[in-house]
Amino acid sequence: MTTPTTQSSAATLINAFARTGEALGDRADLARFLREHRLVTEGAIPITLADFDEAVALRDAVRAQLASVAGAPADPDVLARGQRVLDGLRMTVRLVPGDAAPSPLQPAVVDEVRRGLARIAAAWAVVLATGEWREITV
Repeated sequence: MTTPTTQSSAATLINAFARTGEALGDRADLARFLREHRLVTEGAIPITLADFDEAVALRDAVRAQLASVAGAPADPDVLARGQRVLDGLRMTVRLVPGDAAPSPLQPAVVDEVRRGLARIAAAWAVVLATGEWREITV
């Protein structure tokens, strides 16, 4: 008998983001994903084409890195585009993250879409730090 394991909230978010595939086909889909995962507030979210492109680049890079565990070669260009997105997201570390926060890393940006992407980046940092990323299959 095996012991069931439960994914952390960070791993659950990364898993959902990596698996969006065709479900992340346009800006409305991105808004829906960000709202469904409570990464943004409920108000209107103006999403530019650049925002959407960044989200897709980040998703593709995360997916490529996750697939590399199973032996799939990760395209260096895909990883570089995703890294550029991560490099552009501002984060801060909270002394006391609170019970609801999946990470002590919190967005330090005011734009709703970038704040949502920063929350995904924080979840990625958590799964990297814990090694959980190796258990997420795509």
